[in-house]
Amino acid sequence: MAAFAHSAPCWVDVQLPDLEAGKRFYGELFGWTFRAGEEVDRGGPSADALSGGKLVAALAAKQDGRMPTAWGIYFATDDIVATVTRIRQAGGQVITEPVRVGGAGVLAQAADPGGAVFGLWQAGDRSGFQKQNEPGSFCWTEVYTRQKDRVDAFYEQVFGFRGTNLGSADTDGPGRGEPGTGEPGTGGPGTTGAGADTTGEPATRGSGTGESEARRSEESGTGGSDEDVPGVDFRMWSPAGSEPGPDTAIGGRSVITDAFPAEMPSYFLNYFAVADCDATAETGAHLGGRVSVPPFDIPYGRMAVLHDNQGAEFAVLQPPVSR
Repeated sequence: MAAFAHSAPCWVDVQLPDLEAGKRFYGELFGWTFRAGEEVDRGGPSADALSGGKLVAALAAKQDGRMPTAWGIYFATDDIVATVTRIRQAGGQVITEPVRVGGAGVLAQAADPGGAVFGLWQAGDRSGFQKQNEPGSFCWTEVYTRQKDRVDAFYEQVFGFRGTNLGSADTDGPGRGEPGTGEPGTGGPGTTGAGADTTGEPATRGSGTGESEARRSEESGTGGSDEDVPGVDFRMWSPAGSEPGPDTAIGGRSVITDAFPAEMPSYFLNYFAVADCDATAETGAHLGGRVSVPPFDIPYGRMAVLHDNQGAEFAVLQPPVSR
């Protein structure tokens, strides 16, 4: 399996009250198959999710009912101890100190200054995703925060991200360029979220501030595309050593606006690529999930935001058809 560049999104997992119900839901929704997951000292039963025989995610049974039912993102690091130290120095909080997961690797969990939780992964035998940017697999992540200045500085200090603000002169604006695929890289959703694979291949482009802007547009009647809504505040992240901009972006930062409930905490929204956004949303609802943001068009395809049948939130993105 190809190694991931330092700071690249390399894995996602979801914590669920009922592991077997989760396997049924995602198996029907994405066509995933499952096998027993790695044993982690701090956790319980888990299942690796596969798409076409390739690793794409993991489902885990919650051991504490106080834990959120949520999808989590992991960033690759080649020195997890040093990264944990930088997190503390930059004003973040370490939630789980580095813990070894058998021979697969070492993980840790942390929160940024705004409270959004993310994971770190130092690869051993397992690098992370074996498939990305294809239907049924991860394609993008973005953090939603109310403390953008502190959070921007945090991720750029901890991971060395190089930021590009939406609409700045060096981005050409949203919707430019043709989508592609790459493995094991990311790319994605967001108002502008474009992306490059962490090994140098182009990645699926996507939506960006899709969820917040969709809700705001519903209230204002402006429609779904972020290009229709003024004042979008979105920052793309490119890895250290790359030229910042849409072609190298691997994730992004959005702002929690008044369109969200006041009590909503900071969080990461993770996206999965799908072949048919509308059909996926319909299937999710049929399986007992909830569509919180119905399908709508963005410059990089068509997206929707869903909750599974236990409440975990995620987004789906249907890339545009190449011409």
